[in-house]
Amino acid sequence: MATNPAPAEHVLPVSYADVKAAAMRISGAVVRTPTLHSKTLSDLTGARVFVKFENLQFTAAYKERGALNTLLQLNEAARAKGVIAASAGNHAQGLAYHGNRLGVPVTIVMPRLTPTVKVMQTESHGATVILEGETFDAAYEYARKLEVERDLTFVHPFDDARIIAGQGTVALEMLEEVPELDTLIVPIGGGGLISGMATVARAQSREIQIVGVQAELYPSMYNRIRGTHMECGGDTLAEGIAVKQPGGLTAQVVEALVDDIVLVGERRLEEAVSLLLQIEKTVAEGAGAAGLAALLAFREKFRGRTVGIVICGGNIDTRLLANVLLRDLARSGRLARLRIRLQDRPGALFQVARIFDQERVNILELAHQRIFTNLPAKGLSLDVECETRDRAHLDRLLTALRHDNYEVNLVELA
Repeated sequence: MATNPAPAEHVLPVSYADVKAAAMRISGAVVRTPTLHSKTLSDLTGARVFVKFENLQFTAAYKERGALNTLLQLNEAARAKGVIAASAGNHAQGLAYHGNRLGVPVTIVMPRLTPTVKVMQTESHGATVILEGETFDAAYEYARKLEVERDLTFVHPFDDARIIAGQGTVALEMLEEVPELDTLIVPIGGGGLISGMATVARAQSREIQIVGVQAELYPSMYNRIRGTHMECGGDTLAEGIAVKQPGGLTAQVVEALVDDIVLVGERRLEEAVSLLLQIEKTVAEGAGAAGLAALLAFREKFRGRTVGIVICGGNIDTRLLANVLLRDLARSGRLARLRIRLQDRPGALFQVARIFDQERVNILELAHQRIFTNLPAKGLSLDVECETRDRAHLDRLLTALRHDNYEVNLVELA
């Protein structure tokens, strides 16, 4: 991790001047997204929180910046032949969109199991999509093969100095709009965004703390920098930063310039996505909510600081978003499933429903179970899905049920 607040730029692959040049190059072609103070998030975390809304880019992610900066530096011959990349996410869409806008042919190789919606979104921006391999690694290898066979220019999603410089323009804008920021919390996948932002932060005349965030399931950069060997894998909500192997160039920058890397669990990521929708009225994908997740998980670390977080993307499947929101309601006590033991006799359901009515709790769904249960033959299990105002309201319902001698258990989320 960083030991010198301002190491010599010549030893690193990207300089502050590179980022400034990238900003001039892409100016007017990407959205200068707002950086806004969030009073509610500040009150919630004890820090003074500013949010950079990169989910407001045309393709809903910051990846456009690096992709465009790279495309604009290609010579005419390379532009005419076209570019190629391996990606099933935001890099694909950013490259496709700006390639189409500039008249540069774009080919994207995606794994065969890529969701159809991602294929269609990328094709809608004018790219040619090739489905190859069962994994990203297989798609990547095939893209590198086509690069040679078709004499195309490969555009790496993060391990390229032009990409890093483009992503660094996020920090330039944040610090121009909120010069008092003393902390930046940045999601890390391959490391392109944090490398660019750290380059900008370290070039300032004052000290700015730079903290990276990774999902607990994919601690790849954390492992690389700290020398640990935690496993990378699993279904994370933050799929945009689910990278098993960080970049070589980006690792150099992170090791030299970044102060710390923290890991956040899935529950914190879900909570952050839900809070951003409820409080900021904005949609964030799991990776886009990682900065807020870290702020929530490590409140004491950031208390009293002036913190900038980046919603780096807002591309999340609507069904997944609905699931996250419902799970958050369940964890907050506003949505609950109760398992109640009843005797199988007339009026039993009515008596239970009477208590729900008395406590003004809305019943959403009922399910009886007489057969697949370990209760006696004359007993039954009743699952009640219900809606309450908050955890205290739910607790009052449970107390009322138990006061009437019902055996009741709350079905908890994992």
